Amino acid sequence: MTPDVRRFTDTFHAPETAASGELPERSEIDEARRWNPADVFESDEAWRETFERTSARVGDYAKFKGTLGESAENLMACLRLDEEVGAALERLYLYAMLQKDSDLRVSRHQAAHDEISTLASRATEESAFIRPELLALDERKLADMRRREEFATYGHFFDDLLRAKPHTLPPEQERLLAMSSEATSAASRAFSLLNNADLEFPSVETPEGEKTTMSHGRFYAAMRSKDRDFRRRAYEAYYQPYRKFSNTFYALLNGAVKTHVFHARARNYGSAREAALDANNIPLAVYDNLVNAANDNLEPLRRWAEIKRRALGVEELRPYDAYVGLFDAETKRYTYEEGMALTLDALEPLGEEYLANVRRAFENRWIDVYETKGKRSGAYSSGGAYGTHPYVLLNWNGLLDDVFTLAHEIGHNMHSWMTVNAQPYIYSDYAIFVAEVASTFNESLLLDYLVERAETDAERLSLRERYLDNVASTFYRQTMFAEFERTIHERVEKGTPLSADSLREEFKRLYARYWGPAMRTPEEEEFTWARIPHFYYNFYVYQYATGFAASEALALRVKTEGAPAVERYLEFLRSGGSDYPINLLKKAGVDMTTTAPIEATLKKTAETIDEVERLS
Repeated sequence: MTPDVRRFTDTFHAPETAASGELPERSEIDEARRWNPADVFESDEAWRETFERTSARVGDYAKFKGTLGESAENLMACLRLDEEVGAALERLYLYAMLQKDSDLRVSRHQAAHDEISTLASRATEESAFIRPELLALDERKLADMRRREEFATYGHFFDDLLRAKPHTLPPEQERLLAMSSEATSAASRAFSLLNNADLEFPSVETPEGEKTTMSHGRFYAAMRSKDRDFRRRAYEAYYQPYRKFSNTFYALLNGAVKTHVFHARARNYGSAREAALDANNIPLAVYDNLVNAANDNLEPLRRWAEIKRRALGVEELRPYDAYVGLFDAETKRYTYEEGMALTLDALEPLGEEYLANVRRAFENRWIDVYETKGKRSGAYSSGGAYGTHPYVLLNWNGLLDDVFTLAHEIGHNMHSWMTVNAQPYIYSDYAIFVAEVASTFNESLLLDYLVERAETDAERLSLRERYLDNVASTFYRQTMFAEFERTIHERVEKGTPLSADSLREEFKRLYARYWGPAMRTPEEEEFTWARIPHFYYNFYVYQYATGFAASEALALRVKTEGAPAVERYLEFLRSGGSDYPINLLKKAGVDMTTTAPIEATLKKTAETIDEVERLS
C-alpha cells in the first residue's frame, strides 16, 4: 500500500523572534519541544537499511502473480507480504516526512522523501495485480477461501473488494495506473515546495513600528490584530506572491484537477467526485446535501458578518476583518505549557484512558512546537504508522488559536494512536471522512470548558464569538471550498478550460454570495484558490464541514448521556477502517446520510448569534 501523503513540565518559552523579527533556527529550540524522529528510526542509517530491505521485499510480489487462486495458503502469504511491505513503507515515509518538514531547505531530506515516494509507487505498481486477480476468481472459490479461519479478520476487506469490482481494471491496466502515480502527483509536490519553501513574502510594519517578514504563521496571527491598518497591510503583503505567480498556481491546480478526472474516467466513474467519494463508500448525496443545506441557510453567516461590520464601525467588512475578535475579555498570550494544561482539563470528560494517552504524547516528544526557519507551515497530525506513534506539527505563536489547534491536532493524534493499538494492520487507518470528527470534537470540549468557567459577559461573548468564527471557517468556508472544487472539476469534465482568471471569478462569486452584502471582496481574496493545499487532495475539504457537524452531534451526546456515549465514542476512535465511515458514525450515534446533523449545527449557530446579540 502507498502511505497517505496527507498525513501530530518545563519553563521553556518560544524565543521572541518566533513572534517578531527573524525566525529562529531549529537548533535554538529546546529539544523537549522538538519531535523525536528516533522513535521511528534511530538514525538515517537505520532508515536506509530498512529502505533497502523493503525495496528487496517489493520484488517478492512477483512470485505470487497468477497464483492467488491456487490455494488459500498462497493468498494468505501474499496478503502477509502486502501488510509487511505496507507497514514498513509507512514508517519509512513517516521518518522522511518528519525530517523534511523540520527544515524544507535541507536537500537530503527532500531527496529521502522523494526516494520513499518512488518506492511506495513501485510497491503499488508491483502489488496492483492483487485486487483484479482476486476479483477474477470464481465467486464460490473466493467464498470458500473466506470461510477459512485464517481469513476471519478479513471480512470487511473482502466485502469492500467485491463492492469495487465494477471499477477495478484488468491487472495490466491496474499496473499502468500504478506506474503513473509518481508522475501524476507532480503538481501536488510542486505546489508544496513552492508554497512552503520557495515563496518569498515581503516585510510589513507592525503596529509597534518594527519590520517583520510575512510568513504563513504570522499571517494568521496578524489577522487577529486589533489594528485594522496592520491587518490590511499584512493581508495585502501575504497575497503578493500569490498574485505574482497566479499563472503558475493555476497551471499546478489545473494539472491536479485533470489528474483527478483522468483517474476517475480510467476507472469508469461518472465523475471525479464520484470516484473520490466511492473510495470510502460515501454517497454523492452526502456531498450535495452539505452544499445545498449550507446554501439554504446562509443567513446565520450573513447575520454574523453584519454584526461584525457594525461592531467594527466600518462601512464595509473586508476579509481581513472576518476573524478579528470583537469581544476579547483580555489580550492574553499562552505559553505552550499553559496550552497543554488547558487541553488536558478540557478533555477530562473522555476519561483516564484517553487522558493518559494525551499525556504520553505531551511528555515524549511527539510534538514539534515552534515556528523555525524552513519549517513547514501550518499544523497537522501525521497519522499512525504501524509499529510506532503518530506525531503533531505546530507553529506556536501563543494565541488562544494555538491552544485550540493543539486540542484539534491531539484529537487526530489520539484517533490514530487508538486505532493502531486496537486494529490489525489491514484496518489500522481510518477514512478521511471521519478524520476531522475527533479533532473538532476536542475543540468543542475545549470551548465548552472555557465557557463554563467564564467569569464575565465579556469573556463569555469572546468565547461565543470563537464558536461563530469556527462555524464560519470550518463549516461555511470549507463548504464554499467544496462547492468551488465541485464546480472546477465539472468544468474540466465538460471540456471547459480553466484559467487563472476563471478561477478568480468563480472564487469571488462564491465568496460574495456566502458572506452577503456586509462583506466587500477585494481583489486579493480572488487569489485564495492559489494558496489552498487541500485542493490537491481530491475532494477532501467537504469532510471538514461534515466532520464538524458530526462532532457537534457526538459532543452533545457525551455531554448529555455521559458514560455510555463516551464509550461509544472511544469505540469509534478504536475502530479504524474496520467498517465504512458512515456506518461507524451511525454506531457512535450520528447519521450523516441525513441533513439532521447539519441542520442542528446551523440551528445552534443561529441560537448563538441570538445570545451574542442579547449580551452585547
